[in-house]
Amino acid sequence: MAGKAQRQPKTKSEFTYGDYLTWPDTERWELIDGDAYAMTPGPDADHQRILVNFCVTIGIFLKGKKCEILPAPFDVLLPIGDEADEDVKTVVQPDVIVVCDPDKITRRGCRGAPDWVIEILSPSTASRDQILKRRRYEKAGVKEYWICNPTDRVIFVYHLHKNKLVLFEIYDDKAKIEVATLPGLTLDCSEVFPPAPPVIVRESPAVYL
Repeated sequence: MAGKAQRQPKTKSEFTYGDYLTWPDTERWELIDGDAYAMTPGPDADHQRILVNFCVTIGIFLKGKKCEILPAPFDVLLPIGDEADEDVKTVVQPDVIVVCDPDKITRRGCRGAPDWVIEILSPSTASRDQILKRRRYEKAGVKEYWICNPTDRVIFVYHLHKNKLVLFEIYDDKAKIEVATLPGLTLDCSEVFPPAPPVIVRESPAVYL
């Protein structure tokens, strides 16, 4: 998810979804274990191109199936136990989620772990996506977690194994990835990433002795 990691000024020890709902609609925030992070600035062009490519490919595959793809901005509430929505302290907006249990989709968003989460890194949120959010997705029971790095043009694929999100493989922009949570779906990374910029080869100036 693109955005600058910036905490909401602390007026209380922990923020909840109830607090979150009172904040201006013009601002985007995420809550992770009660800490609030501003989702600014907006994503860049490559981020959005990758997001669209994921959504098109996955959306076509899911047509007519019970699983549903939902892109950001879309609230995902990760309660602990049977916490009421207003008391939930982790509310995130992943770039892409796939949910196969329709009962998890509510008027407000998704309550509970999506089956598959994709985050597209930006420099300002890399540590949050790779550490804080990964740990929270793991705790919630997300089955498959992808971290897409547009700069290095690689995708890190994590699978839930014995309640831990374990790094399964790192794929480059030429790889084809079989999606564990959606048998039959294979994503071609060359169709996910936008075309790579041309490599400029510069000749060294001639040296005359």
